[in-house]
Amino acid sequence: MLGRNIASMDNAYIKQQSVKEKVLVRRRKLLFRRLALFGVMAVLVSALLVSTLVSRNAQLAAKKEQKAKLVHQVRDIDKQQAMLRSEIKKLKDDDYIAKLARSEYFLSKKGEIIFNLPDSKKNTQEEDVSY
Repeated sequence: MLGRNIASMDNAYIKQQSVKEKVLVRRRKLLFRRLALFGVMAVLVSALLVSTLVSRNAQLAAKKEQKAKLVHQVRDIDKQQAMLRSEIKKLKDDDYIAKLARSEYFLSKKGEIIFNLPDSKKNTQEEDVSY
């Protein structure tokens, strides 16, 4: 086996190469640090953007649901308004008013007798309860 005694040369070129190598190592470390910092910043900005996107999406879904409920309410109100307009037209007719007064308030014409008959559903429910 050969001896492993290696002597380093101590001249200006070797010193210059050693300094260059140290500078390159330092630059690589700084580059790695800059890239790591840039990566962390990119991840943070991406996380912020994704969280904003998710929260806005949730808000949009809530607004769409609220809009659907309001549209349904508007339709119900429109139907009710049409029914009330129809009722107003009917209330301008004297025959309808007379019929309504006879059915709702048990008013009668001269010589007319009103018989109040119980509903068959109510009657059967009352019998079921009495047993």
